[in-house]
Amino acid sequence: MLIASNALIQVTPGLMIWTIVCFLITLYVLKRFAFGPIQKLIDERRERIRRALDEADEARQEARKLLEEHRKLIAQARGEAEDIRSVARHEGEAQLRRVKEEAEADRQRRLEETKRQIEAETRRALEAIRAEVAELSLIAAEKVTRGALDDKDQRRLIDEAIGELDFSVLEKND
Repeated sequence: MLIASNALIQVTPGLMIWTIVCFLITLYVLKRFAFGPIQKLIDERRERIRRALDEADEARQEARKLLEEHRKLIAQARGEAEDIRSVARHEGEAQLRRVKEEAEADRQRRLEETKRQIEAETRRALEAIRAEVAELSLIAAEKVTRGALDDKDQRRLIDEAIGELDFSVLEKND
């Protein structure tokens, strides 16, 4: 046998047996009391991590679903807003047409009323002119005949004078 000079390198059978026995006892104690709880902690941690990943996947899917719903709601709101703008635009145009029609009807009504007033004033003016012509005719007839005529003769002369006048010329100047 070789004898080594260092005590750590020397092969000692008794020491080897005790080292192996201590190693096996330590291995048994570690396996029974340490490796089981450590493995259990590792398994529990692995399970928590797996659940956290599953929950994260579920949360991601839920977030995608909510984002899609949000996008649909935004698109729906935009469509509704466009519908509201369209309805408001049509109502505004209809109200504008109604106001224009009412203004035109009011203008026509006032124009007709003004025409009626002008026609009435023209008739009154023509009647006044006729009365004045009749009066002037009487005065002229009195001066021509140099005497007073009775009412019957005066009326006949007035009617003849008025009949000879052409009032259509005055009426055309409307």
